[in-house]
Amino acid sequence: MSSHHIVRDDQEPALIIANGAACSEELLGQLLEWSPLVIVLDSAIERVLELGIKVDVLLGDFDRDFDANYYKESQYPIEIAHTPNQDKTDLEKAFDYLINRKIPAVNVVWATGKRADHTITNITNIVRFRNQLKIVILDDHSKVFLLPKKFEKWYPKNSIISLIPIGEVSNIHSKNLFYPLENDSLTIGYRTGSSNHASEDGIVMITHESGDLLLMECWD
Repeated sequence: MSSHHIVRDDQEPALIIANGAACSEELLGQLLEWSPLVIVLDSAIERVLELGIKVDVLLGDFDRDFDANYYKESQYPIEIAHTPNQDKTDLEKAFDYLINRKIPAVNVVWATGKRADHTITNITNIVRFRNQLKIVILDDHSKVFLLPKKFEKWYPKNSIISLIPIGEVSNIHSKNLFYPLENDSLTIGYRTGSSNHASEDGIVMITHESGDLLLMECWD
């Protein structure tokens, strides 16, 4: 797989490669092409290097006798970011790293699929960083991101759009969804907006008054 670095001015989202289930090389290649910065969590570094990817930052707690310096020569000029805080996951610490560098947006891959607990934590952690970092989590079947209070985007007819509340989300309104929402509330564990879809080609609009609402663009 070719390296990245077509873009170098931080105008495009950074890319974090976690250590869940791998995505397709096609998706990974598309993201790498436009990523000005590639961060790899220490647990995934060998899998990433096997794909021939150039890494900018190797980040993690480096436990279990992990020798981060081993990669300094082969991945020069890689930055080694030692983050030993055991109260946060390595992915959360990678988000903190980007915030400290004032990078506003990031795509995340390999963050779903291997373990349900990791997948749920990784997706719901989007909410914690909502005011500091725009986070999109992608795999071969979905794209997940947090909605602003008013969201508009063009979708082809029948595009699957799932709305997943984190906690309770109130006063939701929609346009161009097959199952419309009109002053509705969604609550995780009780009622969600899973497996809705665009009624027609065109703009889908979703607004909500309070709460944290995730949108999942899904395809099988």
